[in-house]
Amino acid sequence: MLSGAFHVSISVVECNIRPVVINKTLGPRVVMMCGPGGAGKTTYAKRLESEGWRRLSFEVEFWDRGITTMPSAEVVAELKARLLRHVAAGNDVVLDFGFWFRRQRDEFRAILAPEGIVPETVYIATSLETILSRVGNRRGRQADDWPLTKQTATEYFERFEPPTSEEGPLEVVS
Repeated sequence: MLSGAFHVSISVVECNIRPVVINKTLGPRVVMMCGPGGAGKTTYAKRLESEGWRRLSFEVEFWDRGITTMPSAEVVAELKARLLRHVAAGNDVVLDFGFWFRRQRDEFRAILAPEGIVPETVYIATSLETILSRVGNRRGRQADDWPLTKQTATEYFERFEPPTSEEGPLEVVS
């Protein structure tokens, strides 16, 4: 398993997003999508889902349950349990969560460590300008279209803690 940082210069809106290539283990793999709201995490995660990965998403769970405020401790606990069931079954899993803060990423690393899994972080590095143009098009018609005001998106961008290679396997997509 490689532990260095990788930088891949592609646009997440391209149709030919490359699959995750960091972890070459034989067991199940877990990818933590990382980036502020509007970065393009779900686009990347859906690509992995189309290749057979299981995608877990807070936004989908909230939408399906009619929950309009975040976070929900109940949903978080259920998704953690579902993650562990998937890896126990040998499934690759993409966590389409955001992981804005290192403490969140560390929490999921700790959950997976007893299973012998080192999750890979895919950081979607996107400019604030691009994010603001994307969130302006959101209308709240589906789970992955969660509306954000430009002010909220800017606040999320400013509070976001980018991952580093010190945390573990990292792929940077810009």
